[in-house]
Amino acid sequence: MAKKSILVARAVFPEVLERLGLHFEVESNQADVIWPRDEFIRRLQGKAGVFTTGGERIDAALVAACPDLKICANMAVGYNNFDVPAMTAAGVLATNAPDVLTETTADMGFTLLMATARRVSESEAYLRTGQWSKWCYDMFCGADIHGSTLGILGMGRIGRAVAKRGAHGFGMKVVYHNRSRLTPDLEAEVNAKYVSKQELFKQADHIVLVLPYTAENHHTVGAAEIALMKPTATIVNIGRGGLIDEDALAAALAAGKILGAGLDVFEGEPKVNPALTALKNVVLTPHIGSATVPTRQAMANLAADNLIGYLTQCQAKTPLNSL
Repeated sequence: MAKKSILVARAVFPEVLERLGLHFEVESNQADVIWPRDEFIRRLQGKAGVFTTGGERIDAALVAACPDLKICANMAVGYNNFDVPAMTAAGVLATNAPDVLTETTADMGFTLLMATARRVSESEAYLRTGQWSKWCYDMFCGADIHGSTLGILGMGRIGRAVAKRGAHGFGMKVVYHNRSRLTPDLEAEVNAKYVSKQELFKQADHIVLVLPYTAENHHTVGAAEIALMKPTATIVNIGRGGLIDEDALAAALAAGKILGAGLDVFEGEPKVNPALTALKNVVLTPHIGSATVPTRQAMANLAADNLIGYLTQCQAKTPLNSL
C-alpha cells in the first residue's frame, strides 16, 4: 500500500523527519524558506497532512484549494494561524502541541519579569558601550520582585506555572484575572486571588500576560489599562502579539508612566514596532518562550505523533476540533 504524502512546512529536527519518513512520503523544507502563500498551496497539492509551526495560515480558501488535506498539525500551543471552524467544515483536523512547553514558557516569563524589573538589558548595554565609569547610588535602580504583587492576566497552565514561581519562590502576592475563575483548590495551589481586570492593573507591581490571541482579546491592554498601572510597575507579554496596543505601550514607556516592559511576542512579528526598539526600558526577545532543545523536541514530536496517529489510525493526541 502506497504511503500517504505530507508536507513539513518549516525546518525541524532531522530525527523527527526520520520518524515521519517511516510512515509517509515526506516533502520537507530544511532550507527553512518562507514560502509565499501560492507556493505553500502548490506544495500542499496531493498532501494528506501538513506539519506547521504557527506562521502558516490555514483558512477556508486554503482548505478549499487543497482537497486531499486531512490534518494540520501545529508545532505550537497557540493556533491563531488556524481558522478552526473553516477547517471543521472542510473535514480537516486541527491539532496543537499543548502541555509540553508549560514549564519552559513559564521560566521565560519569569526571566523577562526579572530582566525588566532589574533593568538588565539597559544596564548591560550601558556596560558594553563603555559608559560605566563609576558606582552611583541610583544607577539602574529598578523594582523589587520579592514580596511584591504579581498580576497574571490569563490563568491557564502557563499562568498557573508563573504564579507558582512568584508565590513560592519569591514570596509574591498573586492576583489574577481570567475569563472564568479557578476552583478554590487551584487558587490555593498557586496562592492566588481573583480580582477584576481593572483591579489587577491597579494593584500589581508586575503584570504577566498569558492569554491566547482571539478577536475578543485584541488590544486587551491599551492606553486605558496602562493608565491604571503604578509608575513603578512592569508588564510582560508571553502570550501572543496583538494582546497589547504597542503604540500605547511605547508612548507610556517613553513618557515614564510605567517602569518597563518585557515582550517575547509582537503584533506584526517578525517585524517589531520601531517605537519599541527605540526605547531603553523594554526588554525584547524574538518569540523564544519555548526555546530549549528538550521542549522544542517535545513539541515537534507531539506534532509528529498527531500526524502519525491520525493518518494511520484516525486517532490524534491533541485535537482542537471534532470531525
